Amino acid sequence: MSALEIQQLPRQEKLKLMEILWAELSRDEAELESPSWHADALRETAERRARGEEAVLDWEQAKAKLRSGQ
Repeated sequence: MSALEIQQLPRQEKLKLMEILWAELSRDEAELESPSWHADALRETAERRARGEEAVLDWEQAKAKLRSGQ
């Protein structure tokens, strides 16, 4: 399946395809390796949280914030 064919799929089909791909890619967790910057980002967030500089949001609040571009 080409990128053009994927672009032409309805949204629901794209989501199904994404789920199939993710299930295949994540089948063997031992092969999944997070990039080193993930650990750095998590550490920095934890430090901001400890200093009271990072707010905790529930999922709905987080989605709204992301969608608003803040």
